[in-house]
Amino acid sequence: MKVRRALLSVHDKTGIVAFAQALTALGVEIVSTGGTAKLLREAGVPVRDVAEVTGFAEMLDGRVKTLHPRIHGGILARRDVPAHLAALEKHGIAPIDLVVVALYPFEQTAARADATRAEAIEQIDIGGPAMIRSAAKNYAGVAVVTAASQYQPVLDELRASGASIGEATRYRLAQEAFDRTAQYDAAIATYLASEGGEAHPFGEIGSAAPAFPSTFRVDAARVLSLRYGENPHQTAAFYRQVDAPSVGLGSMKQLHGPELGYNNLLDFSAALSLLLEFDEPAAVVVKHTNPCGAALGDTVGAAMVRAKASDPVSIYGGIVGVNRTLDAAVVEALAGIFVEILFAPSYAPDALEELKRTKKKCRVFEIPCNRTAPAPRLAEFRSVLGGLLVQSADLADLDPGTLQTVSKRAPTAAEREALRFAWRVAKHAKSNAIVLTTAGQVIGVGAGQMNRVDSARLAVMRAQELGLETAATVCASDAFFPFRDGLDVVARAGVTAVIQPGGSLRDEEVIAAADEHGLAMVFTGIRHFRH
Repeated sequence: MKVRRALLSVHDKTGIVAFAQALTALGVEIVSTGGTAKLLREAGVPVRDVAEVTGFAEMLDGRVKTLHPRIHGGILARRDVPAHLAALEKHGIAPIDLVVVALYPFEQTAARADATRAEAIEQIDIGGPAMIRSAAKNYAGVAVVTAASQYQPVLDELRASGASIGEATRYRLAQEAFDRTAQYDAAIATYLASEGGEAHPFGEIGSAAPAFPSTFRVDAARVLSLRYGENPHQTAAFYRQVDAPSVGLGSMKQLHGPELGYNNLLDFSAALSLLLEFDEPAAVVVKHTNPCGAALGDTVGAAMVRAKASDPVSIYGGIVGVNRTLDAAVVEALAGIFVEILFAPSYAPDALEELKRTKKKCRVFEIPCNRTAPAPRLAEFRSVLGGLLVQSADLADLDPGTLQTVSKRAPTAAEREALRFAWRVAKHAKSNAIVLTTAGQVIGVGAGQMNRVDSARLAVMRAQELGLETAATVCASDAFFPFRDGLDVVARAGVTAVIQPGGSLRDEEVIAAADEHGLAMVFTGIRHFRH
């Protein structure tokens, strides 16, 4: 399909002058609107105004300019239907072979905290989506461009083929065009639902249960095609939440190592979520989405040594992260240990070089790890048979001021510090979760068991097998103790203080057991199930 005539109407003018100049050099006639036409004319590009083509001036402050048969007839006419071509000739309408549209910036406007409803509404493009949809529908005879990133590939093909665009390219551009209009309409619908009283489906950080809209739309962009899915016979891809591109795995940058797999990203997400709990220099180790090591230190090197000591067996093949610049001390602590992924907010140059030299199969990533950085609304998705589960991300932090001491003995200041650390780790272990820690190091983890007493036994057993001291540790339980048996297990191991949500029918029995053992026990009033 040879391109003889193009219509250009873009709000974002990035690259449009150079693109129009290249089209002109290929003999393409340019038709344009308002500000785009003015910019092109000032740059010396021959251009016809849409108003000249339609014979009708733009009106209503530019709300109506391209909604005219002389525009849409030129776009929608089928080139293989003689009656369509005859109709164009009868009405003096020239075919339009290329449509280039960049929509009004509704998403950016609506995202501004100070944007009024009137401002947002005015940025709802009408003529732009209509032209995009017309051109995409008629991809058999028209090419449609909706992003500046498409300019160069389209120009390359035009130059290589005598100003023609092949069917495969037109088809791909049409798909991308409908993706763009679907994304645009979804953003408008979500905004209007929120303005009409329905809360944003993901809620705000720390908000109570948000209302969910009657129709839920997932807007995500494919970032990676993965090596394989959960198992090698399954295919998989990673999609980034469009309205949260700067947080989570959407902001990762790979510096070294092989490509990612599905399970890698599940574990990476779990490790990053755990690491974001800490402001202090911290190191975490995750295996199969469960924390098997976590520690604080004066430096991330010191924290890494302690995190590795939490479980020097399970760290093999695990996911490791630190929340400060990864330096030589961290590399030294991991010497001789294979890890699937290593991540940090930045790297000392010598440490990165050493990692590239000694850990050929380790995937090394740079990613923000600052817990206090502003975070947008985030969601968690999970598929079930025949449906999709959606919930706001569990970003609730522990408020020390709301802790309720229920035992006769109150925790000491040192125990309170350790309980806070243990609670943050337990939040990220699979239910039922029991976590034993000191003030800055995981000692034992029991997770994913069918009953809480088995999780308690597992946490103690793993610690003792690894030669870690369980005496004078504290215990965090992600949900209440339904019976005293789990508490008895950790008390016999030497635990001195326990943090748990409370709320069991047998709370009094469990509290009495704590007093019997001389334990301090605090209730949080909030649980952190992770299924």
